[in-house]
Amino acid sequence: MGVAARLALPQVTLCAASSVNVAATLRALEASMADIDFAACLFFTDTPVVPDHPGITVITIPPMTSAADYSRFLLLGLVDHVSTSHCLIVQWDGHVIDAGRWQPAFLDCDYIGASWPQFGDGHDVGNGGFSLRSRRLMQLCQSAQFPRFHPEDVAIGRWHREWLEGQGMRFAPRALADGFSAERAGDPAASFGYHGVWHMPRVIGIEAFWQLYLGLDDRGTIRHDRLTLVRQLYDGSGGSRRALRLLVDSLRDDRAARSMRPVRLHPEQGS
Repeated sequence: MGVAARLALPQVTLCAASSVNVAATLRALEASMADIDFAACLFFTDTPVVPDHPGITVITIPPMTSAADYSRFLLLGLVDHVSTSHCLIVQWDGHVIDAGRWQPAFLDCDYIGASWPQFGDGHDVGNGGFSLRSRRLMQLCQSAQFPRFHPEDVAIGRWHREWLEGQGMRFAPRALADGFSAERAGDPAASFGYHGVWHMPRVIGIEAFWQLYLGLDDRGTIRHDRLTLVRQLYDGSGGSRRALRLLVDSLRDDRAARSMRPVRLHPEQGS
């Protein structure tokens, strides 16, 4: 049996930006590159790191100490480093699942991310944690007509969507968005990629997720879905130990949040 051909996406730059969970973010980039040749792969961080994958270029940026810093960088700074027509953005808790589910129609869109089931007004695309956006849309996001910037995906997909569409920007229809990415809607078994820590035990396996979890230095995106994760992690050998550890860690994280000590936040999206 012959080796399956790799997917070539010379129009797309793969990007991630983070000051926390750096090892997990690098893993998401590597997973996304496993069967795809992108024009480039850029990781923006203030953390000194040498990736194992030779295709990842690290670009040093100032520390992002809040989710708003992340939004600001994506909307105002990222485009200056992207020369291709499109940019695929990933975070530590999402990546490409199956390169074979890529659709050429994705590149017909200026913005595509997992749909938001909580919105019924048609402005429901979408999540920025795993998203494809055109360079021309990214340039428009630097405009003075784009004053509200955080969360950045809500700013693009809801607050300023009508203005962006008035400039000729094309948002993916919901059905295409669900084929591109699964988050609160969609199915990881049928999508090109995903975003959301609650999908990870299913997508990468319980043990692989557990090892990833143990290496996290910020668990901000886990807090809201801890009970779902506890149920998933309880399965298999050592499940009760994993579930108990996650609950204990969650209580500690809650106490830290209530203490109002400065923490370096993971860039949670608006969905």
